[in-house]
Amino acid sequence: MIQRILRGLEISILLIILAALTGYSNPSLTNPIEKVRAYTRSLEFDYLEWMGNAATLKLQAASIHLPYTLGHNEQKQIVMEYFRNTQSILEKEYQLSRLYADPSITDKDAATQPIRDELAELYTRQNQIAPLAEAILQEQISQVLAEINFTAAGQPLPNVWYHSTPLPMALVISPRDRIEQTANISIQTEITVDEQVKLEEDVAQGLDVSSLVVQIGGVGVYPTMVARSTNMDWYLNTIAHEWIHNYLTFRPLGALYGNSPELRTMNETTASIAGDEIGALVIEKFYPELKPAASFPALTLVSLPFDRPDPETLIRLPFDYRAQMHETRINVDALLEQGKIEEAEAYMETRRQIFLKNGYLVRKLNQAFFAFNGAYADVPGGAAGQDPVGPAVRELRARSESLADFVNTMSWMWSFEQLQETLEQ
Repeated sequence: MIQRILRGLEISILLIILAALTGYSNPSLTNPIEKVRAYTRSLEFDYLEWMGNAATLKLQAASIHLPYTLGHNEQKQIVMEYFRNTQSILEKEYQLSRLYADPSITDKDAATQPIRDELAELYTRQNQIAPLAEAILQEQISQVLAEINFTAAGQPLPNVWYHSTPLPMALVISPRDRIEQTANISIQTEITVDEQVKLEEDVAQGLDVSSLVVQIGGVGVYPTMVARSTNMDWYLNTIAHEWIHNYLTFRPLGALYGNSPELRTMNETTASIAGDEIGALVIEKFYPELKPAASFPALTLVSLPFDRPDPETLIRLPFDYRAQMHETRINVDALLEQGKIEEAEAYMETRRQIFLKNGYLVRKLNQAFFAFNGAYADVPGGAAGQDPVGPAVRELRARSESLADFVNTMSWMWSFEQLQETLEQ
């Protein structure tokens, strides 16, 4: 056990240094960012402090042999309590923000005191159970990684270490005449929507670029950062996704993350495919009762009258977000290729309003939106448009005998051309 802890400590220190030097899951591209940072320096997130605090928590948990002193039922109870407590925290934080935003409430302190008291208790309990829950989930993912041959001598390299906290936002920059992420700078968690909009407008007007502040789900520093969530499927997928980024750090694909848009998409698509598969295996092994039902409920068929119906009474086809976003990206690319920048931006605003009317709160739809979201191409359609990188990565996964074979093959890729050549063989 001591040898295992020391080995994990050695790897952890190495990765902390590497993460500080090379960036994280959505890293800032090396050039050009200094002009952008003139607008963000006072708002930027401090990763070194966060990593130091998170690493301390992990070492403390390892020193008392968590979670090996707990039985399976105890582990499951702790994890489920953690998710319930997280749900309560998120609900109370939302109520608190609503009260502070209500202009009719003059005495904010008095109005919010009961909720702040409840939150204080919830935070105290969360601080008690989070190290336990995180240690349990880390070990469960590690066991699955061992079963699918992602370990050396039974140990994942690096160790599965993550910590869940409110995450920073990311300011994404793209040129206006094409869709390409040229900068991605993490900014403080507490930035308000008004401050986000002002930052976007200042950068866009000052540098003549497309800019967008986005929420992120995880960051591949070490220990990795994972957003708070009550969705266990998403949560496990994200922990595994970020671990894959750490795994790739020591190989060409990860080391060259920011060298080109194609490599970024290859990284993110590989991590997304692997993260989803690993997360599903953890659910199947440790929480089988949470697996989706194998069969669908019976459907009740409703017949329409034979006379001409009122159009307002007809059943409408569901709005397919991914298909509509895919179509939008294709049309935007075509307009930009023709040099019609203003027309493309006007078109995106029109499409944004359509998404809004169909229940999808897209605050801003622009080149930066597609530059960020288009890199996650593990599922057909969506913001990637006709980018060939995602389909190529998915094809390699379909051809691979196992997930480990797929990730290890991808890990030694240093260009999209190399991936294409591999598929042609």
